[in-house]
Amino acid sequence: MAENFNIEIISPELKLLAEKVNSVTIPGYEGDMTILKDHIPVITFLRPGIIEVLADKERKYFVEEGTVEFFENNLSILSSTISDLSKLTKEHVSKMIDQCKDQLNKENLDDKKRYIVSHKLDCLTRISL
Repeated sequence: MAENFNIEIISPELKLLAEKVNSVTIPGYEGDMTILKDHIPVITFLRPGIIEVLADKERKYFVEEGTVEFFENNLSILSSTISDLSKLTKEHVSKMIDQCKDQLNKENLDDKKRYIVSHKLDCLTRISL
């Protein structure tokens, strides 16, 4: 019996991925969550982080925000800020890190925005190592 399920990762410009996978780990606000075949239905929001997709090979995507729905072994990830990690350049990551640091130095940043930018900065710092 196959232990695979379907995934679609969609951005406004294109469908990044549509195939059968073994597992997917997503960065949710509740914490990182790994989806396996027959997982209970889930609808959640993404925070900045890395989406890890395991199938015939491992794929990783950087995401800033989005939504996730898992129902009847079909996972849909929708995001306007998702990028294939293998296609991000060091220069682009460094630029995003600098932007995050600039945002965190602003005095009028509310707690929610500070939380999101802090997660983004942490993730980008791990990417650039």
